[in-house]
Amino acid sequence: MHEDKQTICDLLCETLKATRGQHDVVALKYEILDNDDERVTIEYEHGGSRVVNVSMDSGVAMIRDIMRACE
Repeated sequence: MHEDKQTICDLLCETLKATRGQHDVVALKYEILDNDDERVTIEYEHGGSRVVNVSMDSGVAMIRDIMRACE
C-alpha cells in the first residue's frame, strides 16, 4: 500500500492544533529532496520552524519522529 505522507502530516497537524502543547502549529510540510532524503518542516504561528528527518520512515515511524521533535 502506498502511503500519502503529506496527508498523514495534514491529519497529524490538525490533531496537534487541538492540544495545549502544540496549538501553535500551523503546518507540517513533507518534502522529498533532490538526493531522495525526506523531511518534514514543522511551522509555528510565531514564525519559527523545526526540520525533522523522516528519510526511510513508514507513515507510523514518521509520526513518531515528528512527535519526538515536538517534545
